[in-house]
Amino acid sequence: MEDDLAPRWLHWAREIQALSQTGAHYAVNDYQRERYHRLSAIAAEMVAAHTGLETPTLVGIYNLQTGYATPRVDVRGAVFYENKLLMVRERSDGGWTLPGGWADVGDIPSQAAEREVWEEAGFHVRARKVIGVYDANRVGPLDLFHAFKLVFLCDIIDGQARPSSETSEVAFFGSEEIPAHLSGERTQPRQIRDAFAALKNPDCATFFD
Repeated sequence: MEDDLAPRWLHWAREIQALSQTGAHYAVNDYQRERYHRLSAIAAEMVAAHTGLETPTLVGIYNLQTGYATPRVDVRGAVFYENKLLMVRERSDGGWTLPGGWADVGDIPSQAAEREVWEEAGFHVRARKVIGVYDANRVGPLDLFHAFKLVFLCDIIDGQARPSSETSEVAFFGSEEIPAHLSGERTQPRQIRDAFAALKNPDCATFFD
């Protein structure tokens, strides 16, 4: 399992918020809803106390989450050219990552990964196989919520390296050339190692947590 850099208080706040969201979804009266909304406010107060973010802002973010609470889905494309791995540099923090992002409602997972590679790196690709399914307690702009990460091995169809509004550089790296500064939890060393392993052995089993 990948290293989890999230502090314990964030784990607790995530769990409290998820319990609150699910409880409010199944609440049968205003009394129950009031109690679950208070739990959500407590989670917001915990995050605010450790981050300096405003509690009302966090409460607003939490209130937008409805229904049964489940992890978000992050998709990534592992794309190789001459045995080198495609990576992009995030404008938000200057770190390098596999191109990808949050899947949208209605997305087919593989197509979401293919779209993200095009949008962030300038290459049309086709997903060939699932490299891995990972638990991903991301630390970043949406670190308030738990996530799963799907990494697809993709083949280049056409295109050329092109940064985007979210990425400042696009480059290919050999296994011994991977930049030290990775972008938060977007991509972890384990996922990079698994990508090279899948390239080397197309018949290798899918990695998973």
